[in-house]
Amino acid sequence: MLLATQPPLRMAPILGLTSDDFVASAQARGVAKTKALCQYRELFRQGSVSNEMTPTGILAVARSVADGQATKFILQANDGLELESVVLPIESRSGRQRCPLCVSSQIGCAMGCTFCETAQMGRLRHCLPEEIIAQWYTATHEIGATITNIVFMGMGEPMDNFDHVQKAIEILIDRNGPCIAPSRITVSTVGHIKGMARYTQLANTSGMGRLGLAVSLNAPNDMIRSQIMPLNKANNMASLHQAMQNWLVRRRRLLIEYVVIPNVNDQKEHAQEVAAYISDLPRTTVNVIPYNPRRNSPWPACSDQAASQFARWLGEQGNKVFVRRHRGRRLMAACGQLGKQPTKVTQIQSQ
Repeated sequence: MLLATQPPLRMAPILGLTSDDFVASAQARGVAKTKALCQYRELFRQGSVSNEMTPTGILAVARSVADGQATKFILQANDGLELESVVLPIESRSGRQRCPLCVSSQIGCAMGCTFCETAQMGRLRHCLPEEIIAQWYTATHEIGATITNIVFMGMGEPMDNFDHVQKAIEILIDRNGPCIAPSRITVSTVGHIKGMARYTQLANTSGMGRLGLAVSLNAPNDMIRSQIMPLNKANNMASLHQAMQNWLVRRRRLLIEYVVIPNVNDQKEHAQEVAAYISDLPRTTVNVIPYNPRRNSPWPACSDQAASQFARWLGEQGNKVFVRRHRGRRLMAACGQLGKQPTKVTQIQSQ
């Protein structure tokens, strides 16, 4: 039992703790281990908050908007900045149901990719572990989605905020908490080489071996990639290739993401260059993504036909390829479109 002189525990920091962290903290406050573990499980599994935990903290408001294909929700932190996340229910051709949650790891982004809405904000700050987990908590306990997969593909570059992302992953896989299998967690990067090295080390530790990695390639050569992805000037395609090879040493899976931008990287010769670049990267799948315009974009949207044609060219070179549907484009919730802007929203209950 908590001592009468102890202040209530705040739920927001609890979301940033593994069950071991929480139990140790609670025991130091005079709470029995079994009771503390029960509180932790109830918070994550049922969304239940005990009288000893005040439901206040990082979230001042939650808003959501849906179009039948996706639900985008916005969480406002204590400093007034907002995080955007997207729930993407998917039904496969076999009828299998999946519900990925696209989470943000930063508010804004410093990578400067010219085709991305988030990059236009710059990096305002890193998300704390509890802010990353709050996105799962809101999707699960406020929106009511049964989240099956976590993809770090929202606002920000996860490898640029690696310490907090790693902590969030430890919480996500906690069996007393969200209990998301590592094989259902994928971290996407634009090619942050130092972060990729640390993520590879994390995946080498016990229990983490099935984590997924996605790399946003988006260009067939250094000239085009440097034009649309400034990070490439310091982390060129040769160094990126080596980092991907290091990841694949232990027979892991690798997803190459390729945003097809009209009149930039969408020609047959571009597909042939990409195929040659990845030809010695085994167990690699290419995810072809039709470009979703940001605000004031210099390029139009990519048609489904153009994306499918690019995928066919890659497939002709012996690559495993699939085309991502442009879900949520109307909501500015599709790939590359997250960023703070006015939107008509429906209020949902805040934590």
